Amino acid sequence: MDNRPNDTPYRITVVIPAYNAGRYVGRALDSVLAQTYPAAEILVVDDGSTDETGRIARSYGPPVRCIRQENAGVSAARNTGVEAAGGDWIAFLDADDEWLVDKLRLQVGLLRRNPELVWTAGNFIRCLCAENRRGPDIDPARARRLLAGCEFFDSYFTAYRQGSGGWTGTMLIRKQALQEAGRFPVGRQKGEDLDMWWRIAYRHPAIGYVPEPLAVYHMNIPESISMERFAVTMYCALLDEHLVLSGEHGRRAEFERFTAFLVRRWIRGMLFQEQGPDVRRMLRRYERLLPAWYVAVMRLLTAFPRCTARACHGISRLVRFFKLRRRITRAPRK
Repeated sequence: MDNRPNDTPYRITVVIPAYNAGRYVGRALDSVLAQTYPAAEILVVDDGSTDETGRIARSYGPPVRCIRQENAGVSAARNTGVEAAGGDWIAFLDADDEWLVDKLRLQVGLLRRNPELVWTAGNFIRCLCAENRRGPDIDPARARRLLAGCEFFDSYFTAYRQGSGGWTGTMLIRKQALQEAGRFPVGRQKGEDLDMWWRIAYRHPAIGYVPEPLAVYHMNIPESISMERFAVTMYCALLDEHLVLSGEHGRRAEFERFTAFLVRRWIRGMLFQEQGPDVRRMLRRYERLLPAWYVAVMRLLTAFPRCTARACHGISRLVRFFKLRRRITRAPRK
């Protein structure tokens, strides 16, 4: 592989879907405009907001452009932005989050040194700002060890399982690769971004990764979808669809391993919320992909969901008290 830098210009369009984000969209736009590698254009897709979102976005002027559409959800807003983009590369940022100043510069440098890549992600800061808690998604030193002297992972699915899958706000993707994978799924209320990344990964497994934090993910936003109760049916539908789709691309075995990883991770979260019946439903659905001992233990724990949830919350409080958890996470809802 030729690691010599090249002078290829990277025309980047930033797509910011926004719905009633008047309190935050200015912060997001300021963070993009402060980049040490400037974006060619910034598209704020106002998804039928009823507050000041559109007015604030329009007040910036070029290179910010505001596109108004009827409320159709974040996937439709991202699709609108991608279709309207004049750049060859697309970067995504939600209106309530922000970038660090060198985000684009670091990613463009990586892509120039590895011109075979069509996408790259990176580390980010998780911020529970109302609690004055913030920290990297993964320790940068650990991320560098996982990369083993390289600047990319051979497989997105491996990177994700190792805690280095990035996040929507750190994705920088060649527009053509997005178009090949199709559109963000309109109507899917959960996992619409994962659906897109998986479809790209079947075609282009290797993904660049910057170990240094590139963005700030704000986790205290009251309207955040991520604060809602885990929607088992929706996520199972997503996995089932991709167990088929991965096979069509010759990656079924890899995705089955990835599914087992996700199921165990999601079940861990459901135990906090007394979702015993949901856990059992997921166990039945993916039992063949899970270790027998794990299935047996989870069935035992879900026989007493309230006791299990209380025990999980107690352990979580001890972990936070003794500062044993390095990754910043929101306290599970009671």
